[in-house]
Amino acid sequence: MTVVCLESLTFGLGRLVRAADRLGERLLLLTRDPAYYTYELDRLPAGSLDVVVTDTFDVERSAALLRRTPALRGLISSTDTWTLAGAALTERLGLPGLDPAVLRLTRDKAAVRTRLHDAGLTRGRAVEVADPDREARGLLLKETGLPLVIKDTAGTGSQNVWLVRDEDELDAALAEASCRDLKGRLFAEPYFSGPVYSAETLTWDGRTRLLGVSSRLMSPEPHFREEITAFPVAFPGPQLTSLESWLDQVLAAITYTDRFAHVEFVLTADGPEVVEVNPRIGGALVGEGLCRALGVNVYEAMIEAALGRRPRLMDADCPGGPAVAFVLGYPAAPGVFTGVTGLDRLAGMPGTPAWYPVKRVGDAIEHLGDSRGYAGIVYAEAETAELATHRAVAAAGALRVRTGPFPDPAGPEAPGG
Repeated sequence: MTVVCLESLTFGLGRLVRAADRLGERLLLLTRDPAYYTYELDRLPAGSLDVVVTDTFDVERSAALLRRTPALRGLISSTDTWTLAGAALTERLGLPGLDPAVLRLTRDKAAVRTRLHDAGLTRGRAVEVADPDREARGLLLKETGLPLVIKDTAGTGSQNVWLVRDEDELDAALAEASCRDLKGRLFAEPYFSGPVYSAETLTWDGRTRLLGVSSRLMSPEPHFREEITAFPVAFPGPQLTSLESWLDQVLAAITYTDRFAHVEFVLTADGPEVVEVNPRIGGALVGEGLCRALGVNVYEAMIEAALGRRPRLMDADCPGGPAVAFVLGYPAAPGVFTGVTGLDRLAGMPGTPAWYPVKRVGDAIEHLGDSRGYAGIVYAEAETAELATHRAVAAAGALRVRTGPFPDPAGPEAPGG
């Protein structure tokens, strides 16, 4: 019996394979490029899963391939990029899955904001930026106010996001956005000030369980680069209960009835405000952190949900484990990734720190203002998320992500050289 994974997040594939094995299922990875999963695949025994290389953006081809897959019982799509392709495949193949209309809604940040505003769950609504002329800019400022954020309705990884604090920054943001290849449409929303968190939730049959909250320490304004994450944040009991109730309302407002969600929010002086709702488990090492901190393989719930079964994690009394934290490792300057120095020092530091590579030597790192720029992740553990953060930051401080110059596009024999 087979469960197909339509691509995957960078980390977590090994956990997913072990979860499938325990539940008596065989995992099949459908991917455009197996090299993207080298770190995970190299650590799995040979033959642990089936890997099929195909154009995973081609829904017709993927559907035809999966129709020939014996005993196919479920499909997992855990990335933003392939969310809609996964929804189309589950619908065409008659597999268990969330309503495709709900998944399409979650991939439209402006539509989510509007839905939440209509439900009284946010103070700001989305304003679509259809025309950059002076009159339209004036209307946008009137409806949204300053500061505001302009972003792509279907963006990922903090890409194509601009903080606007005055009219000059608005003009600059609109000019820059006009030159970008957006995945969706451009829209504006209020900028909510305060610390950023992400709620890691599991929902089944309309009921949501808050598994915990991750901190999201960001770069200084005006960028929104994620830098440090820790789990679980130790909120006081009443505040955690209030957050769980609010999250239940947020997910209900968008009719999100089943599966994991990764809900980013700002805790403002007036309460929580949603940044975005991601219909998946958290990226980077959030999934690994959940497994270690809760003391269970949460990926079993992902398999069970794909099979259309109520995940046991909804009701489980988790044994618990260490708190976790990780730091994203960015180079000091763009360039060609040449490696990381200082890794030998990790063995002598507290918290069993480890380096999880994302980039390969020779990869180009062009963008340092968002998550495209990190080359790997430094992970550490401790008794609390606060202590784990200190250990992860200390370990990251011992490392240096190195880059060299980009190749000269003209080559060594450039005319006139």
